[in-house]
Amino acid sequence: MRSLPFLALLVVLGGCVAPSQPPPRPAPRPLPPVQAPTPMPAPAPLGSDWRDWPFTPGDWVYRQDARGSVATFGVSGGEVTLMLRCDRDAGAIYLSRAGGAAGAVPMTIRTSTVMRTLNTTPLGGTLASLGVSINARDSLLDAMGFSRGRFVVQQPGFPTLVLPAWAEIMRVTEDCRR
Repeated sequence: MRSLPFLALLVVLGGCVAPSQPPPRPAPRPLPPVQAPTPMPAPAPLGSDWRDWPFTPGDWVYRQDARGSVATFGVSGGEVTLMLRCDRDAGAIYLSRAGGAAGAVPMTIRTSTVMRTLNTTPLGGTLASLGVSINARDSLLDAMGFSRGRFVVQQPGFPTLVLPAWAEIMRVTEDCRR
């Protein structure tokens, strides 16, 4: 019994102790340093021989319509970069390129056998483009269609196009020669 008051005193003193604090949270980890985005490398300078230049991304697509036939070059679902349209009634192929200009802009076409400069003019329409009419029997069209793998379209102020010489070019040309 003598120990009873002692135990009571311990219980009372135990109730006076402040509750223990939860352990402190660990400090958040510092974020890694932000790196500046890596700039896109400048395009490699083109070699002196255009036949070694990389192709412009895209594909040729051929279709027929009421006026004749059309071959378009561009990225699937994107803007048409270059178009060849046959107008059978006129006996002409209209070559047009996406892009606008205030006036005439010379267009140089290089193939494995021919290099020729044509004078393009702004065309009306919903999308800005420059175009030129070529007689359907012009040998330039054959040179484009039969060039060794590729041909090049160059215009001041516009990116150079390196296009594959696929069958769509000659299909449109032959459609207009009938």
